[in-house]
Amino acid sequence: MFDVAAQSYQRFMGRFSEPLADRFVLLGDVQAGQRVLDVGCGIGALTARLAAVVGEDAVAAVDPSAPFVNAVHARLPQVDLHRASAEDLPFPDGRFNAVLAQLVVHFMADPVVGLREMRRVAAPGAQVAACVWDHEGGTGPLSTFWSTVHDLDPDAPDESGLAGSREGHLSELFAEAGFADPEPSALTVTVPFATFDEWWEPFTLGVGPAGAYVADLAPDGVAELRERCRAALPTPPFDVPATAWAVRARS
Repeated sequence: MFDVAAQSYQRFMGRFSEPLADRFVLLGDVQAGQRVLDVGCGIGALTARLAAVVGEDAVAAVDPSAPFVNAVHARLPQVDLHRASAEDLPFPDGRFNAVLAQLVVHFMADPVVGLREMRRVAAPGAQVAACVWDHEGGTGPLSTFWSTVHDLDPDAPDESGLAGSREGHLSELFAEAGFADPEPSALTVTVPFATFDEWWEPFTLGVGPAGAYVADLAPDGVAELRERCRAALPTPPFDVPATAWAVRARS
């Protein structure tokens, strides 16, 4: 699902994840002089923002996708980069002053184990934070796409049941992972699109559950979905707002 070229992921989600990273770094209270970890770094949207605050050599990052790890290494060669899952972080206990996971918890094989690992590698009192798009409440970046899919295929699986994608669930996961008093919030960004094709084309690249759904359709099904999405969106140019649920807590 995410064993795709970094460029494909960038075109699909990078336009949303980059402005989200700017807000998420602030939520994580990342400060110069800290050593920080980006869990599930993808192609480096958050990694680059962290490096801008604390310096590349004070950032570590992990991701299970080889193409993504390679892309981050090419972009940020001084980052301490590892191909690894959130559930098995290759670091000693208490190493980091801040541990962040952007748009990752909902794709962890076991979110509670992943969050426990984030807590383990965080220093006592360090900030641990995560965020996940609102896929259930209709305010995420893919809401128009999935709503249109369900008009055509009511039983189609979507992303609304993924961990942390409904309001309040991320806090529940943090509490189950042993964090006391997790603080929930919502982060909203707005992304402009000059044309409909600029919005639609990334869905054809096979990235994530949405891309997998389009890839499985017959050509006439793709064409019908595309035109239904066109009708559901405003006349270009248009903006797409996107909200992520976020939680931070002290280790």
